[in-house]
Amino acid sequence: MRALPAGRCRGFTLLELLVVMVIIGLLAGYVAPRYFAQVGKSEVKAARAQIDALQKALDQYRLDVGRYPSAEQGLQALMQAPAGEARWAGPYLSKALPKDPWGHDYLYRAPGEHGEYDLLSLGRDGRPGGTAEDADVVSW
Repeated sequence: MRALPAGRCRGFTLLELLVVMVIIGLLAGYVAPRYFAQVGKSEVKAARAQIDALQKALDQYRLDVGRYPSAEQGLQALMQAPAGEARWAGPYLSKALPKDPWGHDYLYRAPGEHGEYDLLSLGRDGRPGGTAEDADVVSW
């Protein structure tokens, strides 16, 4: 092995650096979409789980009060007793009323178009309809 003259260091050539950067770029291009798709799927699963928990709380409210909250009372009736509800035995949620995984309020309609009530999240885009992560997550 030959010793280098004093004060002279060996480094990487520009070509070697470009090859490494291309390899990193290819790996990122392959891995990143798969990773972010999994994140989106987990947000949809979280929304479904929250809707299920809200449905159970609404069912408990109905058992106590005799009916589901009105549209005017909304989901807040699960946390605070509506005026004139003597049989209210809440709060029906152990924590504050959740927002969906995208930071929007859940929509509650009573009476609903698909049952006694409709409970839904409008998805990532916050607008009705959509596909994939932008699709609505519904209780029916």
